[in-house]
Amino acid sequence: MKNDMVLRVVCKLLIPFILLFALYVQFHGDFGPGGGFQAGTIVAAAIVFYAIIYGLNSARRALPDRIVEAMIAAGVLLYLGVGFAGLYFGGNFLDYFVLDADPVAGQHRGIFWIELGVAITVCGVLLKIFYLFARRGPDQE
Repeated sequence: MKNDMVLRVVCKLLIPFILLFALYVQFHGDFGPGGGFQAGTIVAAAIVFYAIIYGLNSARRALPDRIVEAMIAAGVLLYLGVGFAGLYFGGNFLDYFVLDADPVAGQHRGIFWIELGVAITVCGVLLKIFYLFARRGPDQE
């Protein structure tokens, strides 16, 4: 599909809107359906869409394996960091109420960072799985 001009143009037009929708889902997750898992999946789907249209090598140049693997670790570390911050400030693990003087603000702050960690991890894991499967040839088992 690399040589199909219509698909390339449509892809260039759609990917920014897909990523914008992922941001909407991420930030709307506090107040309604959505959140980190869905946002991470949507971002990964945008990268997969890019890889289908422009080729796997182009996608891997845009988002190399080392960055994808770092995303997996960084998301988990962010999640754990928020959990241990609750312990550090005198609460339980993942106790968001102690993250701010105002318990409601602490709850929102904690949920935001947890959901961001989930989004980063989910996106990284899905892209790593895609890269591993896409690298295999059609005759390999």
